[in-house]
Amino acid sequence: MRQAFALALSFVFASVLGVPAHAQAAPPVKRTPVVAIPHNHIYDETADPKALIAAAFKKAKAEHKRVILEFGGDWCGDCQVLYYYFHKSPNVEVLNANFVLVPVWIGRMDTNLDLAMKYGVPVKHGVPALAVLDAKGKVLYAQSKGEFRDMRYMDEKYASDFLSQWKP
Repeated sequence: MRQAFALALSFVFASVLGVPAHAQAAPPVKRTPVVAIPHNHIYDETADPKALIAAAFKKAKAEHKRVILEFGGDWCGDCQVLYYYFHKSPNVEVLNANFVLVPVWIGRMDTNLDLAMKYGVPVKHGVPALAVLDAKGKVLYAQSKGEFRDMRYMDEKYASDFLSQWKP
C-alpha cells in the first residue's frame, strides 16, 4: 500500500514540477506495413467451399500433396499480403509443388465459420487463418492464435518458413 501511495505521489510531483516530455512514457510506435497492400479477388463468395475442399483432397491424393485451407476475405489486407507472398517466387514454386490451396470466404466473419471450426481454426483470433491437411483430410496444423493476422507487418520469410515447414 505504501509503495503504491509513494508511486502515485511521485507521479503527481513529476507532473507538477514539469518533468521533460522525454522522461514521460512514449506514445505507441506506429507500425508501417512491410509491403503495399494489394487488392486481388481471392475468395469466391458464390463457391461451395465443401465442394472445393473435396476436390482439393482428390487432387492432393493424386499428386501426393497437402491441402492448405486459407480462411479470409477480400476485404482483409493481411489476407491480401499473404496471397501476394504465397504467389511470389520462390514461394509460388514451393506452393505449387507441394500444396493445393483452397481460399475459403468467411464473409465479414459470419460465413463458413462451421468449416473453420471443423478444421480447428478459430477465425475470431483474426485472418488470414490457415489449416494444413493431408490428402485424407487429417489436420496436421491449424492456426489457433491468429498467427498471420498481422501479415502486413511481416516479411515474406514468414510465408516461406510456413510452406517449408509443412510441405510433405
